[in-house]
Amino acid sequence: MRRAAAALAFAVLMAAPAGAVIILDSTWKEEGGTKDDPAPGFRAHNKLAHEKQFAAAVTFSSDGDTWGECSGTWIGNDATAGYFISAAHCFAPANAASMYVYRSEGGTTLIGVELFIHPGWTGSADDRTGCDLAIVKLSAPVTDAGPQPLIYGGTKEKGHLLTFVGFGGRGIGSTGENDDFDPDDWMDADAIKAAGQGIIDQVMVAADPVPGVNADAGNYLGIYLPKEDGSLPNPYGGATRPATRLAGLLGTGDSGSGAWFQLADGRWVLAGVASDGTPKARYGDSAWFPRLSSQRAWIASIFPGAQYVTD
Repeated sequence: MRRAAAALAFAVLMAAPAGAVIILDSTWKEEGGTKDDPAPGFRAHNKLAHEKQFAAAVTFSSDGDTWGECSGTWIGNDATAGYFISAAHCFAPANAASMYVYRSEGGTTLIGVELFIHPGWTGSADDRTGCDLAIVKLSAPVTDAGPQPLIYGGTKEKGHLLTFVGFGGRGIGSTGENDDFDPDDWMDADAIKAAGQGIIDQVMVAADPVPGVNADAGNYLGIYLPKEDGSLPNPYGGATRPATRLAGLLGTGDSGSGAWFQLADGRWVLAGVASDGTPKARYGDSAWFPRLSSQRAWIASIFPGAQYVTD
């Protein structure tokens, strides 16, 4: 099944970091979220994002002050530089690494010196989601983001519980993205780092060769946000109830963030990059992530030290 034509990119043209990590209404209430004080409702999602396996997350700022305009994931260093992967649409229209400064998990401000856009990216979020990838080469190695991540290189993504980690504002399933749910201190990068989860119900393989303009290039993973009572049909034939109490979606401001799942042996692998989603990001909506499993040759052409693993 192809993605809905109404899909939109999570962040375009350096959008203001209104951002979004959308969570279940029930979890938000259980965690203590209220209309007058919404921030406590996201505590479980903040905690999940700060688990050590997600230490490679990177946040963007166009001015060095306001963070969370886009997100990325550090994938390793060579002798002189660090590299992280993100979404190509984060860099429009200038297409330059210097559009932003970047901050690592440990708080180091990083400078980008070179930008590599996936050759299949045309700027269309509707039919090129699977090519919405960019790699930034940094001016120095990253030393405060934990161990080098493993990138998934297999073909068995479907059915895995995907955990996506990014920087952005907040929302709940009944309202979707909503500035009323932003914590007062959201400009602090630690406060805005949050995570959600969803079952991978849709796996689209990459078209080979990449088709012409206005044809879907494939190469993405799809998740769906069910309602707690199971009242909404899943368009991909999957479950109609959330898999965990941490189920959710990402939205604007979280573009480029990493999406992970855990292998049977306990290792965490980076499987995708947040790219695209249906409007509002609320119950019944979906999000899509370019698959990294098929991008080994492209990634290696830029950063040969990337570490891949299969299950």
